[in-house]
Amino acid sequence: MPTERERTRTIALATPTGFLAFGFGSGLSPKAPGTAGTLAALVFAPALVALPLWAGLLVVGLAFVVGCRLCGETSRELGVHDHGGIVWDEFVGIWLVLLFVPFELAWWLAAFVVFRFFDILKPWPIRWLDRRVGGGFGIMIDDVLAALFALAVLILAGQLVGH
Repeated sequence: MPTERERTRTIALATPTGFLAFGFGSGLSPKAPGTAGTLAALVFAPALVALPLWAGLLVVGLAFVVGCRLCGETSRELGVHDHGGIVWDEFVGIWLVLLFVPFELAWWLAAFVVFRFFDILKPWPIRWLDRRVGGGFGIMIDDVLAALFALAVLILAGQLVGH
């Protein structure tokens, strides 16, 4: 009989749905899988932000819709709502933030830190939604809200520094 860790690893690596939901395996990180997933998402971000804004938003929107299914199915297979290793939601969240900040190291670092802050802290209404909305949509929507909170902070910071 496989252990829970072995079963999780099998779902994350041996099924296409699990592989994507686990962020190409980044969600298997034993420490801070959400942070590892957010870092993994950065690999794809330069290509995303090179697109016109409308196309980038379309890609992120499609990734959200696909993510609802990926995360929902993987969550059901694991028998755990919003398993910590499911990180596709972090991919979508950080991509959304990066579409709206300058493609500069300082801005991307700030985007990473502020997004992770809100994703981990989950201030109202993020935590409220996280607890009340189930399925793949529930897994995805809290990270979109964390991205919107992060964007608000970054836009305000940009106004303060004149960028």
